[in-house]
Amino acid sequence: MMRVKRILILSVGLSVILGGGGHVMDAKEQDTEKSRLRVSDLSTVRGVVKPVMEVVISSELQAQIKNIPFRDGQRFHKGDLLVDFQCGKYVAELQAAQAEVESRALTVTHHEELGKLNGIAQLEIDVAQSELRKAQATERIAQVMVGRCRITAPFDGRVVKTLVNPYESVNPYDELLSILDDQHFDIELIVPSLDVQWLKAGSPFAFFIDELKTVYKAKVSQVGARIDPVSQTIRVFGNFTEQPPQVLAGMSGSARFTDRKYPEQKTFTPKLKRDVAPLAKK
Repeated sequence: MMRVKRILILSVGLSVILGGGGHVMDAKEQDTEKSRLRVSDLSTVRGVVKPVMEVVISSELQAQIKNIPFRDGQRFHKGDLLVDFQCGKYVAELQAAQAEVESRALTVTHHEELGKLNGIAQLEIDVAQSELRKAQATERIAQVMVGRCRITAPFDGRVVKTLVNPYESVNPYDELLSILDDQHFDIELIVPSLDVQWLKAGSPFAFFIDELKTVYKAKVSQVGARIDPVSQTIRVFGNFTEQPPQVLAGMSGSARFTDRKYPEQKTFTPKLKRDVAPLAKK
């Protein structure tokens, strides 16, 4: 009797009809789906919105910060300047390395001309060429350090939090600011491990965001690689069918899968064989 009741509970609200076109359901579907997703039952799972790209930018120099153009919450575009350092020291080192390369190049030229006249040994020419290559390598290192004096945005996004201020001195590996891509989001769901038997990439679901009180269409993009043996759950990642404009990273909600299928409950009934000899007639 308990098994029958459980099957009846699981069968409630299995079908969610999604409207065609657009990523937000119409008013009637919204009301219906909201009433279902607000109920915590076995056919809904919790999820959180996460950015596809979230980066904490760190310093690669020991220098003083000259400028941080963007503050918390501000939007930037790919290639915009995020952090600018005071780099007089590194620029001077680059200029010294360039002068050393010029000097070594002149020495190599002079030695090669003397070598043509047999006025110098080949060994001295080889040593001069080696010193030139060494100076060129030092110049490239100096160029790399100067290039790190300006940190630009790797993608379009927003600043989550600035961790330092202008005129502060930082060391290598110090965290400067946290940024994220606010145009592309994932939905991370915690799904019961029993659902892996039917869950797959492309499975559609409706995601109700608590903060916006709105239901959006989404689909599974990837099923996790490992089941948590303690909680008996697995992480599942999904994408919005169309990127909603008001969604922010960290928003949470409930997901209801529209193609969830439950396996038939089968009861094992062992067959007993009895080999009973017939009673002898008296």
